[in-house]
Amino acid sequence: MRRRAATLGLTTLLAAGAGVAATPAAHASPTAVLDTTSTHLDHAAGTRLGEVRILAHFDRAAGQAAESIALEPGGGAVIGMIPARQVVRVAPDGAVQVLATMPLPPDGGGTTPVIGIPVVTGVARSDSGAVYFLYSSGQGGLTGIWQVRRSGAPRLVVPLPADTFPNALVIDGKRDRFLVTDSTGGRIWQAPLRGGEASVWSADPALAPGAFFGANGLKVHDGAVWATNSDHGTIVRIPVTKRGGSGRADVRATGLEGVDDFDFTGRGTEILAAINQTSKLVRVGPDGAHETLLDAEDGMQGTTAVAVQGNRAYVTNGANLAGNDPNLLLAELRHTPTEAGRLDALGRVDFS
Repeated sequence: MRRRAATLGLTTLLAAGAGVAATPAAHASPTAVLDTTSTHLDHAAGTRLGEVRILAHFDRAAGQAAESIALEPGGGAVIGMIPARQVVRVAPDGAVQVLATMPLPPDGGGTTPVIGIPVVTGVARSDSGAVYFLYSSGQGGLTGIWQVRRSGAPRLVVPLPADTFPNALVIDGKRDRFLVTDSTGGRIWQAPLRGGEASVWSADPALAPGAFFGANGLKVHDGAVWATNSDHGTIVRIPVTKRGGSGRADVRATGLEGVDDFDFTGRGTEILAAINQTSKLVRVGPDGAHETLLDAEDGMQGTTAVAVQGNRAYVTNGANLAGNDPNLLLAELRHTPTEAGRLDALGRVDFS
């Protein structure tokens, strides 16, 4: 029932924003460092967050529910927006620029699997600076991997079947390929980085959905492909064979219902994961044990994505199931369990 309610809530929210998707983004400015209340001061050793602040607010009235993050050199970020059908760039100073807005498919997107609304989901950036993103739109030939071009007119690089819901996008640079999670099909697709035809890389049962979304977040790390399963609340590791194929999935963490995107902290297989359904950011240890670092009491609203760059973590609040303030957070990663590395317990998050 919780998953069904979440599905209905997301569909309603997306539908509400669909009619204003093409509205330009507002120019956002960064806020001051947040005074963050931690109700989780009994953490065991592990990465902590400090200096948490909002880098950019997004325009909820224009359908800008932040969904995904691709980091750029110098502190900027590219964000995929649902249901605005947009890709935006957030500059290091918090300014927001729309890079691309996708057109509606001929049928309006009503055949988009599960949610019935066309959406931009995952984003990725190549080493050369090319920006790619996913569009899920059902029938009409627009579902697939797209590239942002300087002209502002996106280019379809890899078409995907209309019955897929492409969600997370990564570039496997070692093998010159894209990898894409298909949340409704419970699969991971692969396609050449130069473009062309996609094929199923893994359809392991661990990726299958229950009532809503299966495979969701995606990363390549430590000789394997890692993915979340939102319905089953798991993080799985799929080894990559010598020829680039997929091995058998190994469940590495459980009890994370509603998990969305994630990233590694730089400490082995330690993970920061966004829990969309309950508005949390959690740390997942190498043994699969997890603890909450930020939650709704700290101002989290429909947390969707995490991206780590050096000692910084970028976190998107999509405000797609709760709240009305989609935003991009920036936090410092602190790798020692000292009092200085814990969140300030004196104030509340001020999301003004």
